[in-house]
Amino acid sequence: MRFVFLGLPGAGKGTQARILSERLDIPQISTGDILREHVQEGSRLGIEARTYMDRGEYVPDDLVVRMVEERLGESDASKGFILDGFPRTVRQAQALEVALAELGTPLTAVVKFTISDPRRSGASPVATRALPASARTIRSGSRRRTMLVCDVDGTPWRSGTTRTELTVKRRLAIYREQTEPLERYYEERGLLSERWMRRR
Repeated sequence: MRFVFLGLPGAGKGTQARILSERLDIPQISTGDILREHVQEGSRLGIEARTYMDRGEYVPDDLVVRMVEERLGESDASKGFILDGFPRTVRQAQALEVALAELGTPLTAVVKFTISDPRRSGASPVATRALPASARTIRSGSRRRTMLVCDVDGTPWRSGTTRTELTVKRRLAIYREQTEPLERYYEERGLLSERWMRRR
């Protein structure tokens, strides 16, 4: 079973991915986790990614794709996986499609998690609960520091950054600009299904 989970930040796809991962005994593969691991380990890909992350820039598609392809080649992903946060763009989806075709392991399904539209409700689901972010620790010479990294796009939360409504709107705008076309891409291939999540 090979899945891609899509959805707005805060839609609950990460939680559902963890539940299904345990139930099916297949790995939940998050690009945020992969980025942090490579940076912490100081791998060749991690060093390259860190040059972008330290400048507050997005890690380029080709670099993210290489990291994901490497992760999919590990033994625990041989019987299936759940991709959470990847692909994020049509270009990434196309690269994933090529990689999986070479392995003879096409996607089983793409699941879109939907909640009430923040544009209609007036409140974003991530405005009332913190934007997803995780700490990563990096070492530079003898210095060691911890930085929060956004799980949506991998960009660092700089010192003094507040998770304001403005920041939330930026993340949602990025999703709509880059990821909504991805939904159409998978719908045209007959892979997309939708699951509605009830807001609490």
